[in-house]
Amino acid sequence: MQQIGIVIYDDAEVLDFAGPYEVFATAARLCEVTPWCVSLISETITVMARGGFSVQSHFTLDDHPPLDVLLVSGGVHTQAIRNPALLCAIRRAGEPAGWVTSVCTGAFLLAKAGLLSNEKVTTHWEDLAELRAGFPDLDVHSEVRWVEDGNRLTSAGISAGIDMSLHLVERLHSRELAERTARQMDYAWQQ
Repeated sequence: MQQIGIVIYDDAEVLDFAGPYEVFATAARLCEVTPWCVSLISETITVMARGGFSVQSHFTLDDHPPLDVLLVSGGVHTQAIRNPALLCAIRRAGEPAGWVTSVCTGAFLLAKAGLLSNEKVTTHWEDLAELRAGFPDLDVHSEVRWVEDGNRLTSAGISAGIDMSLHLVERLHSRELAERTARQMDYAWQQ
């Protein structure tokens, strides 16, 4: 069974992690044999996401299983990007992972952790210029929902993470499962 870990932190955008979580959990539920286990990972078990939404993670940065897929959520990342323990844990989890992904401003954390360097990437439209300025080696794309470059997959803001996650379900399993998942979620998948 593959392990999918979604990294969250204080002020993470709720839909950035809840949307992908729902995609992977729904896809797993639709399979006869569960292809993966999805979990939330954070520095401390309880995280205060945006809007004062308290979230309890499954694992901490120090005790999660080895990941096949690392997904870093976005949000107000100004404190997270200055957190060496978080960045080091992201790097440790991402280096052996088969897929390294982010939603929205999670791309900043992947880049700062050294997991994005020359790849094609995207982020929320409000943050494109800042990502280009802060990480000039990245090939930052606008006007797209998600970008795949090798085993790196980044999405634009918030709801685009659902589209990216459906694409990842297709890559990890099948297009048929991705389409069934979108239908089950009553979601109009933007490919």
